[in-house]
Amino acid sequence: MPVDDEVTSLTGVGGSAQNGPVAFTTTHWSVVLEAQGESPAAQEALEKLCRTYWRPIYGFVRRQGVNPEEAKDLTQGFFALLLERRDLDAVRKEKGRLRSYLLTSLKHFLSNERNRAMAIKRSEGQCLIPLEDLRERERVGFESSETLPPDEIYERRWALSVLDQVLARLGAEYRAAGPASAGLFDQLQKSLIDEPDHALPADTAEEFGMTVSAVRQASYRLRQRYRQVLRDEIAHTVMLPCDIDDELRHLITVLRG
Repeated sequence: MPVDDEVTSLTGVGGSAQNGPVAFTTTHWSVVLEAQGESPAAQEALEKLCRTYWRPIYGFVRRQGVNPEEAKDLTQGFFALLLERRDLDAVRKEKGRLRSYLLTSLKHFLSNERNRAMAIKRSEGQCLIPLEDLRERERVGFESSETLPPDEIYERRWALSVLDQVLARLGAEYRAAGPASAGLFDQLQKSLIDEPDHALPADTAEEFGMTVSAVRQASYRLRQRYRQVLRDEIAHTVMLPCDIDDELRHLITVLRG
């Protein structure tokens, strides 16, 4: 099953599945909105945001025709300026969507404040996000034949970043349960991302000493948990619970594009 169809079935968006309530406590940026001054909590929240969402930012910058090294500087500079300003409360102007706020801020930054923000980054020696791994993964999609507009690259990499976070959280949960559980997750998650060589239930059952029925039940539970974690991850990026389904629909639309 393609990843976008998988997301559709797991989220229940557009279907009849009933979605449980999402705990609206701490989002990726609510700590920042509530923090005052140089709060350690605010700093930690912003740095986590930078580490989580640098890929769509870098992707947008590269699609402007910027070379890789300058794109790294600009990406770091953008987040450095974000830390300096501490103006995430302006997200309300973008209807409470972190995705929209960051893209609007990035466009403003690139058009008006590029040199200043790069100077901030270099003079303070800030390195918010590990860009060394750009050599391989992030070069994909920036060939001369690339035709996607910058906004679409940003949106798609945003969606993939969200899915990466979901899989990372699930993996951590399974690893915490022990090596056998971690191995089972590594096998079953392949069906979520539609890897063509993922094992059949019978093969997985034999490998882990389980019945085929038990493997199918484990797969079902993983999908249910995937659905819950995905909704929770989306909830971290919006201001109001009523926006979750709309943002999920947007994520699905982007992946299908």
